[in-house]
Amino acid sequence: MLLGMDLSLWPRVQKLFVDWGYRGLKGLASSLGLELEVVARPYAGVRGVWVREGEEAPELPRERGFKPLPKRWVVERTFAWLGRNRRLAKDYEANPGVSEAWVYLGMLRLLVKRLARAA
Repeated sequence: MLLGMDLSLWPRVQKLFVDWGYRGLKGLASSLGLELEVVARPYAGVRGVWVREGEEAPELPRERGFKPLPKRWVVERTFAWLGRNRRLAKDYEANPGVSEAWVYLGMLRLLVKRLARAA
């Protein structure tokens, strides 16, 4: 996906925030001149570890309760805003350009509502 992109269209993009499943793309991102930051829980989904017989298992740090992950809540919140628009609630557009246009319209609608409220 990154290899086919023309990064000159987005000159300000310097950093990519990715989920734990995309951690293997660090080399590809660095070859393109991008910094890749993996947004994951502190324990990264590890539930246990294998140890040799006779060795003691290390203590795994665990956090209790809900903790929003850095930067991830921004993406989830944006998807929630876009999901409030009927055409963007389901992905049934055949042409990706049409979907992109509806995303722009959905965000414009959100911004116009906020500007009208502020005025």
